[in-house]
Amino acid sequence: MGEKSVQKRKFILETARKVFVEKGFKKVTMKDIVEACEISRGGLYLYFDNTSQIFMEVMKLESEEADDVFSDSITEDATAADILVLFLQEQKKELLRKKNTLTQAVYEFYFENQPAKKDNVLKKQFDSAVKIIEKLIEAGVENGEFYCEDCAGTARNIMFVLEGLKISAQTINITSDTVDREIVYILRSLGVEVEE
Repeated sequence: MGEKSVQKRKFILETARKVFVEKGFKKVTMKDIVEACEISRGGLYLYFDNTSQIFMEVMKLESEEADDVFSDSITEDATAADILVLFLQEQKKELLRKKNTLTQAVYEFYFENQPAKKDNVLKKQFDSAVKIIEKLIEAGVENGEFYCEDCAGTARNIMFVLEGLKISAQTINITSDTVDREIVYILRSLGVEVEE
């Protein structure tokens, strides 16, 4: 794919993201994306076959950008505890963001499509985050920052708590204090002293 095609594809994905944020997943049509991009229908079909394919690519792009922001925030001398706190704070920002979020669209997409395990981007992201947190906890245990007997189980639990908070943020409007309380609980369960 030439540079112009790469840029066009990226433009389509960035524009489609805005449409998905505004309408969710279920209500978006290829026509909506064509109109938002101000391109021909054929121009869109050169790059993508359907809204599901576009949405999957939007989610991949979103995940890569989030990973970049997180990675860029980690200092060279950061401890395992520093990195975990930073990760949890980034999650908090995402949880409390009311506008410009794909959360509703993501859930609509997965409730409607039920992709196969190998194609489930959300599951891949979840599993990847669990692995990263597990390695982080193991490093913290090794250097005495954390106490944990089951690093894998704790990492999974942290991700399930965050996923539950994500749903709660969309359905019952959780507060910053609610998220802070859960973060403190997570850190204390690892033996980290935290002031409330």
